[in-house]
Amino acid sequence: MDRNQVEELLYQALETELGGVQVYTNAVRCAQNDELKEEWEKYLEQTKNHVRIMEGVCEAFGLDLGKQTTGRKIVKLKGEALVQAMQTALAEGEPAAAQLVAAECVVDAETKDHMNWELMGQVAEELKGDEKKVLSEACEEVEDEEDEHLYHTMGWTRELWIESLGMPAVLPPPEEEKDVKTAIGAARAKQSREELLKKHPRKKSGE
Repeated sequence: MDRNQVEELLYQALETELGGVQVYTNAVRCAQNDELKEEWEKYLEQTKNHVRIMEGVCEAFGLDLGKQTTGRKIVKLKGEALVQAMQTALAEGEPAAAQLVAAECVVDAETKDHMNWELMGQVAEELKGDEKKVLSEACEEVEDEEDEHLYHTMGWTRELWIESLGMPAVLPPPEEEKDVKTAIGAARAKQSREELLKKHPRKKSGE
């Protein structure tokens, strides 16, 4: 493996988690649906823990937590842009629209985050000794939470868009109902939404 690129991945993963704390802090402010707000509050606390985990990983690899690589700077800029998008949407005074923007921003952030952890899992398989142990344990602890963050929020985003279009939506989404944590599970949950629509009366966000 390319050691420099492994370190770059770790720096980007740390910055992604740091940015994720800001993304979720602002997403919670945009949330109108009580269940979604509760979900994001949980994800915020988990992401704060992910920061601590990544700091431990970086220290185990002998990295300087304050080092700013070009890639890390770009990750930070992207995270700041997501936060700015939510703040702008909230300032416009349309709560439902701001909530939808927040959901999209969370999906954007979690797509990068999910990929980071998937890649780190592959790296861990190739390592040896203490580095392998530390990174493997970190991936094992975080993996299911990252899957939930991405797939559940993708479901929320889809259903909030459907609701905004004036069509029957499943809220909370099937991904939430079925506690999806895999891509296959997400696909199956999406397919089941018609069945769930029959069980849940249509309702507006926040009700």
